[in-house]
Amino acid sequence: MVKKSGRLERGIFESERNFRLLAGGVVDYAICMLDLDGHVINWNKGAQRITGHKTRGILGKHFSLFYLPEDRASGAPEKDLQSARKTKHFATEGWRVRKDGSKFYVSAVIDPIYENRRHVGYAMVIRDTTERRRAAADLEASENQFRLLVSNVTDYALYMLTPAGIVANWNAGGQRIKGYAPEEIIGQSFARFYTPADQASGKPARALRIAEETGHYVEEGWRVRKDGSFFWASVVIHPIREADGTLVGFAKITRDISERLEAQQKLEQVQRQLAESQKMDALGQLTGGVAHDFNNLLMIILGNLHRIKREVTSERGRLALGAIETASQRAASLTNQLLTFARRQSLNPQTIDVAERIASVREVLSSALGSKIQLSVEIEADVWPIFVDPGELETALINLVVNARDAMPEGGMLTVSARNVPDADQVVVSVKDCGQGIPSDVLGRVFDPFFTTKPVGKGTGLGLSQVHGFAHQTGGKVEIASALGEGTTVSIYLPRGTIVDHPEIEDRPVHKPATILLVEDNPAVADASTGLLEQLGYTVRWASSAESALQELESNGIDVVFSDIVMPGKMDGLKLARTIRDKKPELPILLTTGYSNSARQVKSDFPVLRKPFHIHELSRELSKLTGSPSETADDATAGQEDAPRAKAKAGC
Repeated sequence: MVKKSGRLERGIFESERNFRLLAGGVVDYAICMLDLDGHVINWNKGAQRITGHKTRGILGKHFSLFYLPEDRASGAPEKDLQSARKTKHFATEGWRVRKDGSKFYVSAVIDPIYENRRHVGYAMVIRDTTERRRAAADLEASENQFRLLVSNVTDYALYMLTPAGIVANWNAGGQRIKGYAPEEIIGQSFARFYTPADQASGKPARALRIAEETGHYVEEGWRVRKDGSFFWASVVIHPIREADGTLVGFAKITRDISERLEAQQKLEQVQRQLAESQKMDALGQLTGGVAHDFNNLLMIILGNLHRIKREVTSERGRLALGAIETASQRAASLTNQLLTFARRQSLNPQTIDVAERIASVREVLSSALGSKIQLSVEIEADVWPIFVDPGELETALINLVVNARDAMPEGGMLTVSARNVPDADQVVVSVKDCGQGIPSDVLGRVFDPFFTTKPVGKGTGLGLSQVHGFAHQTGGKVEIASALGEGTTVSIYLPRGTIVDHPEIEDRPVHKPATILLVEDNPAVADASTGLLEQLGYTVRWASSAESALQELESNGIDVVFSDIVMPGKMDGLKLARTIRDKKPELPILLTTGYSNSARQVKSDFPVLRKPFHIHELSRELSKLTGSPSETADDATAGQEDAPRAKAKAGC
């Protein structure tokens, strides 16, 4: 019995000695014990280094002397002790004062200490975070009070290792963070906290060797809990030595910083999104800066083509004009797709029926696929209407179908589907193929403008870019899923639309022949537009600026105003239209633009015709405004028959 008691006493003595060595070796943390009134009764080397107070000079002093004068005046020290006693744990950050009067910012933890269920004092751990250093440290345990101190800290796993890496003691923080009770882990190798890969690479032993050789080991990495779950840990290891330098073990501090890692990952995600947004903005500025002038040039080409067609009679000449017209349409389509990707295109969103819209372009989609590929359309019976630009939706569908066709050289089934997404109040339109699939290293770049895996001359790299821009500019998003050999699915999430009943608008009486006031600052564009208008049977009066247009309107005889949006001077086309609307609300107004930020502000106030436009498009818009068909309906009808084929080609 005496021997057993002696072994117990030696065990207690050895344990207390280990805790004393553990806390005594800590230099990066101030660890002290306070009595019930807040007076310092124990002090470690870290506290001396951080605060500048030596042990003899601080013992018996009240811990409030570390606080700023204003904090002492407000009773902050006493409140901190009260909070610690009430909540059993108190953590705070704030400014403190060193012995020399300098200030430093700390992260402090105060825990009440109990012995035999009796409150005997407080354990306080202070970390100097002024320079945001993550220097971890060991706790100092001096005699029984320091053993209690270490045992009651719960935010850190604080424990001592033997020179061989065997856990010699364990605190409440270790149990909370890693899940092991003291009897389960003491005597076991600390290597079990490492991942299998780290264990296989010898990382635990290497960490101890570095700590022994350099005096300090700091790391962040994955660790494993008792239940097998992983957590991201901040780890500090200090060697503990006797006075003669003999290594007796290691003080190890582990902190669970999984939440910080998650916050860092979210920050990196935001930074990537910001970089993508900046890239898009730069592209938008580049394309927007030239699109207006480029489309004006195309307007001149296409407008004059209609004039020349009437004069050219030879078959060879007509073929040449057809080639010019096709190339011009292709150029206009590429500009439109690039603007849509850059989200600089002015859209005209409307509430449309998904099933009806897909059915209206089904023939075009089928013709684009060819005979080897079968088209399947699967639309939910109760699918909601959507609020989008119909033309951009059709272009996006054609682009997706053509891309899917090229991925299915052996043929197969292509499915276009639509279903509701109730939790997002959106409708998702998907195009699924059973083609070759996209490699993972390529998948992240498919929406980049001009990126294509097709041979030179087979693709522009703008098809999926248009889809991406259309989806995001509409207020939705686009997702792509693909696996090699299993095909690809592209899903466009679009906002739900609301059906609104509009009262019928009575046709405005227009006396033939109607006179149109053409407002256009570019003489060449004005000449081309005048030619188209005259072919439609209208009389044209031209104004080169908004100011001259207002002067022209002072005289009677104007039936319709047809104005460009972008014009030099203080008043652009939109301001002109609103001024005319205020003075003559009954006068029809049609706006046109190749590209303009101002077009976004038009909304549904005025109809907008995009440049370059065809004669049948001009005829259709003017007919809506005048309430009567154009006198050259044959030309308009012929143009409409060519429109689907031109659109399909534009999507390739």
